[in-house]
Amino acid sequence: MSKTRLEAFTDAVIAIIMTVLVLELVRPDSDSLQSFIALLPHLGVYFVSFFILAIYWVNHHHLFQSIKRINGKVLWINISFLFVLSLIPIFSNWVSIYPNLFIPELGYVIIFFFGNFIYLLLTRELLKINGHRKTSETTI
Repeated sequence: MSKTRLEAFTDAVIAIIMTVLVLELVRPDSDSLQSFIALLPHLGVYFVSFFILAIYWVNHHHLFQSIKRINGKVLWINISFLFVLSLIPIFSNWVSIYPNLFIPELGYVIIFFFGNFIYLLLTRELLKINGHRKTSETTI
């Protein structure tokens, strides 16, 4: 598989995840200002989740612009990365329904931790197979 095909697949999956994220938003239950104000926790979580997904997408794009080769391990790490990202709408919805409760917030933090951890694994594997070496000046 070419790296451009993997990039296109990742772009599509992240776009779908962002779409699901917006579809999970709760709608106001009336036309009053109070109904809209009641949605602010949902909108806040949506905003944070959307921009974290956007950061992942931009970083993924830049990472793949800097490499020439991929391998099977990269494919599976990338699929794992997308799997974790696909769970973001569930945890975003949960934490927006139960703001300031420990377990939903913990789940929200854990899902981003795993996303970051798998992205780190992806970066390391790509650097390894593309001939980049760690130096004392570069920490990854």
